[in-house]
Amino acid sequence: MDVSSLSTTPRACLSSSSTESTPLKRGELPSGHHGFLSFSWIRRNANAQPVFGKTRSLVQNKTSLKVLCSQRREIPVVEARCMDEVYDALAQRLLPTSALASNVNVKHIVGLAGPPGAGKSTLAAEVVRRINKIWPQKASSFDSQVKPPDVATVLPMDGFHLYLSQLDAMEDPKEAHARRGAPWTFNPLLLLNCLKNLRNQGSVYAPSFDHGVGDPVEDDILVGLQHKVVIVDGNYLFLDGGVWKDVSSMFDEKWFIEVDLDTAMQRVLKRHISTGKPPDVAKWRIEYNDRPNAELIMKSKKNADLVIKSIDI
Repeated sequence: MDVSSLSTTPRACLSSSSTESTPLKRGELPSGHHGFLSFSWIRRNANAQPVFGKTRSLVQNKTSLKVLCSQRREIPVVEARCMDEVYDALAQRLLPTSALASNVNVKHIVGLAGPPGAGKSTLAAEVVRRINKIWPQKASSFDSQVKPPDVATVLPMDGFHLYLSQLDAMEDPKEAHARRGAPWTFNPLLLLNCLKNLRNQGSVYAPSFDHGVGDPVEDDILVGLQHKVVIVDGNYLFLDGGVWKDVSSMFDEKWFIEVDLDTAMQRVLKRHISTGKPPDVAKWRIEYNDRPNAELIMKSKKNADLVIKSIDI
C-alpha cells in the first residue's frame, strides 16, 4: 500500500462547519515532529464536535484500511481487515528517502506503547522487517550486487527492567517480585539517558532482557549510525508522571496499539502457560499484576499521535 494514498483526515469524524479547512503539506507532521513521511492532516474549526462512529474507508490495491477519529484531540485511529495491511502501511510511512538515509545526523525515533498482549513486539518487528526489505529497492546509490545495511531496528523496553537483586533489596521483596512488570520495577532514567545518547551521538549500546535468567543483559543491542528508523516498544512510554514524561518527549512519533483488555489478557494467559506457569498461577498473576498494569497503560493512550487497532485474524 502506497502511504501517499493513506489519509488520517479528521474531517471524516467531524460535523460540518462553515470554517474552511487548512491543509498541511503531505509529509508534514504537526509541530514538534520530524517525520520522513506522514499521513496528511486537515485542521478544522476547533469548535466542531466529533461525530463518533463515522469512518473513511481507503482502498488501494484491493486492500481496505480505515482511519477514524475517536477523541476530541483528533488522534487518528488506524484499523484494517488484517494486521498485514497495517504493517505494510506503517512501513511505507516510515521508509526514509535515500537523501535522509545518507545523512548521519538523521534519526527518527518512534515510541510504540500498549498493554501486555496488544502485539507491540510483533508490530515493531514486522514494520522494521518490511522497511529493511523495501529499502534496497530504494537505495539506488548502493551497488546492486551489495546488500545495503539495515536502516531500521527495534529497541525493546524490556532491557530496562530492574535486576532481580534490586527487587530483593526493596522494602517488600515479595511484593516487588509479584508486581514485576509494574512501572516502578523498571529504570526509566536509564532508558531516558539511552535515548538522549542515541539522539545526540547517533548510536548507542542498549540492554536486552534474558527471559531465561530473568535479568537484563548490558550492552547487548547496538543501534548504529546506519539505523535511521528506531522503534522503541514498551508498556509505559507515554505515562504522564515523573521520568516517564521525559521519556515520552524523546519520540518523533508516538503510536499506541489498542486492544480489548479481555482479549489481551487471554493472550498473556497463554504466554504465561507456555513458559511453564501452572494455569492457576498464571490466572492469579494476570489479576494481581497484568490487568492493573494494562488498565494504567490504557490511560496513556490520550498522549499518542496514532492509535492502531490490534485484531485477531
